[in-house]
Amino acid sequence: MQPMSHRHALTTIAAAVALTALTTHAVAQVSTDKPAAATELERVEVTGRHYDNAVGSSDAASQGTIRAELLKSRPALRPGEVLEFVPGVIVTQHSGDGKANQYFLRGFNLDHGTDFATTVNGMPVNMPTHGHGQGYSDLNFLIPELVDRIEYRKGPYFAKNGDFAAAGSADIAYRNTLDENFASLTLGQRQFQRFVGAGSTALGGGLSLLGAIEVQHNDGPWKLPEHLRKSNGVLTLSGGTAAQGWSASLMGYDAKWNSTDQVPERLIDAGTYQGKPFGRFDAIDPTDGGETRRTSLSGEWHRATENGTTRIAGYAMNYRLKLFSNFTYALERPDDGDQFSQQDRRDVYGLNASQTVEHRLGDLPAKSEIGFQVRHDRIRVGLFDTVERRITATTRDDEVRETLGGIYGQTSVEVTPWLRTIVGVRADEGRFKVNSLTNAANSGSASAHLVSPKFALILGPWSKTEFFFNAGRGFHSNDARGTTATVDPKTGDPVDKVPGLVAARGMELGARTEWIPGLQSSLAVWKLDFDSELVYVGDAGATEANRPSKRHGIEWNNRYVPLPWLLVDADLAWTRARFSDLDPAGNRIPNAVDKVGSVAFTVRDIGPWSASVQWRYLGSGALIEDNSVRSRASLTTNLRVSRKLGALLGRNSELTLDVFNLFDRKVNDIEYFYESQLPGEMSPVADKHVHPAEPRTVRLTLKLGF
Repeated sequence: MQPMSHRHALTTIAAAVALTALTTHAVAQVSTDKPAAATELERVEVTGRHYDNAVGSSDAASQGTIRAELLKSRPALRPGEVLEFVPGVIVTQHSGDGKANQYFLRGFNLDHGTDFATTVNGMPVNMPTHGHGQGYSDLNFLIPELVDRIEYRKGPYFAKNGDFAAAGSADIAYRNTLDENFASLTLGQRQFQRFVGAGSTALGGGLSLLGAIEVQHNDGPWKLPEHLRKSNGVLTLSGGTAAQGWSASLMGYDAKWNSTDQVPERLIDAGTYQGKPFGRFDAIDPTDGGETRRTSLSGEWHRATENGTTRIAGYAMNYRLKLFSNFTYALERPDDGDQFSQQDRRDVYGLNASQTVEHRLGDLPAKSEIGFQVRHDRIRVGLFDTVERRITATTRDDEVRETLGGIYGQTSVEVTPWLRTIVGVRADEGRFKVNSLTNAANSGSASAHLVSPKFALILGPWSKTEFFFNAGRGFHSNDARGTTATVDPKTGDPVDKVPGLVAARGMELGARTEWIPGLQSSLAVWKLDFDSELVYVGDAGATEANRPSKRHGIEWNNRYVPLPWLLVDADLAWTRARFSDLDPAGNRIPNAVDKVGSVAFTVRDIGPWSASVQWRYLGSGALIEDNSVRSRASLTTNLRVSRKLGALLGRNSELTLDVFNLFDRKVNDIEYFYESQLPGEMSPVADKHVHPAEPRTVRLTLKLGF
């Protein structure tokens, strides 16, 4: 099955959205003229919670589900920030908004997604053997208005989670139908414009069609206008019921942008560069930026009976990325500059299937699940020296075939009404084949396998309180090129091959309570150990060996509804992250943040008004192993105020004001410490390199429902 071409996909989706809206209008007219006979009961959904985290609903204190209603209550500056609704996750950016975000969780700077597995509508977002970084997770194609729920899990305790899920995972599910069709227009400072239109309709015979289209432009606060141009579309056909049904989705996404990457702090302090004023939002290389596109076709089928549930899902994806970056300026190539391009072209195919069975183990009620997952990537990935986006030399250029497959099984047994156990295991295998087009010595084949046991013990509830013990083994895959490499592509020095799969081991003690009326509170004490923190260094084209590590921490999450119209969210997390071996350089893990937090107050439906205010804290972290240089902590405030317009523009119309960084604090999204050399400098300088968070940003959205 070959994915549809990108332009044809977007054209098809746009036409289908228009057709959906027209069909819905026609159906409404028919209903008005002559009521149709009822043939089935209308589905009624009662949503009393923003979260499905009640006592008795989870297998771990750090597991839960976020509902769409909460996503509407707080603003997100970028699509990827919907993951900040997962307690303990912070999302930032160190480049243009078309590039994948930076993610922080449990003492990890997850870079662009390594060790946090994300899916959207059943399709994996993380990209193995990626041009920019292993596990690259670009969520910029996400349309938040279509999200039905986010199911999150932390730690390697869950048998169904495989590659990249050691620190956690999030499965983002789209809706198949909408409560109402809508058109939404957002205007903001610095040339921000965004339009989203979506509709769904019943086609007869139990079929439903949903279509959505998004277009966006943004220049951002940067002196070099970002000129982000994004187009995005979704088309979903579904049939059947919640008990037995299916869906198929076509998605298309395209983006182009200029980027202002991180800049050295010494240049901001000096205030001038090449005889001109230089500030926090200036760029050094005005030709950095990128372009990407993603087209996919996916489908799923499910059937639930009294005895169990069967699920089958498959997908095919075509993906392209070109990134142009310059992080060291003139360190390696004083005459032309150090700009380089990372390029990735791939087709991805995958199939997942699972079967759950309700049964008895002796006299005890039990539930078992078995499943398998397979994914195959056909990749052309390269690293090139560039000048003003023009290729001048090739560092490496590879054809890669990578297949990752896993099988798993688990059984949950209710030993007593207050004691439940879960025992599981998964087995994974990776097969890698690399054809180096620049150095035959780096070509070859490799394979790796790993068995990961899982265990959980759930006690309670007593007085609406339950307790958890979880333990398990997880892993992340390494870049396939590192599994066959014998020569450093940049220096020509010999290098050691790396394992294809790297194990992690974790444990967690947790509790969840609803003892106080209106309050859901959970506490988790956890640890996670990695055999190695091997990382693919995208600007060097090599896999860099790193040391074994250990992390432990505490998370405290609270959801409080003291009054029907007031919701209070408070999430606090503390982490201690260290390398676990002895080294004179020190034992701190660079960019591992010690503390994160989020506190939000949401007021709902006070007449036509709703509002929320959120405080978001990203703590300090060591930037080098000896802890002599640290990043600065940041605290920002976001505000949302909404008013239903009612009779002014229609019953379902709404006007929303979002203000990001309300108090205009000068904080940084990301900080690094490394050597760089600016044109005119006589030698490299070790310095902090920072990417500032956006200043106060105001956006106004008008949404019309119909």
